[in-house]
Amino acid sequence: MNHYPQAWGRPRDDVYGAYDHSYMQASMPKTHTQSPAVTGTSVLGVKFKDGVVIAADNLASYGSLARFTDVKRLRTFPPNTVIGFGGDVSDMQYLDRLLQSLDITENYLSSTEHVLNAKNLHTYLSKVMYKRRSDFNPLWNMMLVAGFDEDKKPFLASADLLGTTFSAPTLATGFGAHLAQPLLRRLMPDDEESVQNVTQEQAVEAIKACMKVLFYRDARSMDKYSIAVISKDGVDVKEDVKLENQSWAFADQIRGYGTQVN
Repeated sequence: MNHYPQAWGRPRDDVYGAYDHSYMQASMPKTHTQSPAVTGTSVLGVKFKDGVVIAADNLASYGSLARFTDVKRLRTFPPNTVIGFGGDVSDMQYLDRLLQSLDITENYLSSTEHVLNAKNLHTYLSKVMYKRRSDFNPLWNMMLVAGFDEDKKPFLASADLLGTTFSAPTLATGFGAHLAQPLLRRLMPDDEESVQNVTQEQAVEAIKACMKVLFYRDARSMDKYSIAVISKDGVDVKEDVKLENQSWAFADQIRGYGTQVN
């Protein structure tokens, strides 16, 4: 093999002859990403009477390998919107660049303040996802958009790689949709009507409890996460938060894996 840096991995010309570049001419249809490579897991969101709480851990996994442990998957957008990304990290970075471009455009067009609220951004992102899906080149993400709508009411909605949208008082992506949603829904027995009875402290504690459950049960999660509280006073983002009061005492009660000794 040719080990010169300019041609790593190619057969050596002086041994095998000049390389025939016709072999590299594309004769097959153009293909796109068939599955994500480096991915982030769950994003959790819950409304409370004065705003929204959203959280995501800092792990990006390369397949089953916990490869990158400092990937922030919450993005803020002025004045009071936060987008949480699950799924492919490279597609998340592409969407982040789109949002940065939109932020710059907003700064130029508006002489006072941003006019795009969370609901506007959710609509924009859902259209982007649907367009890419229609091109058979989807962005492999599921996002939660948290903030306020045009009526200054708490807003929480999701958009996935198909452009499908959904809004609810509690939302979760990935494994969180199976493990965290039942816990978060305890806060909202009457769905939207229950939001006015939930305080910020209750919402934050529920999110922290769910992040702990996900760390116990989801092999693609970790014990360091980012959490954002969106209120009318702005966005309070805390990064590198560690799980507290971990206990694996329940583990010796689990049955069904490997040889059991009674």
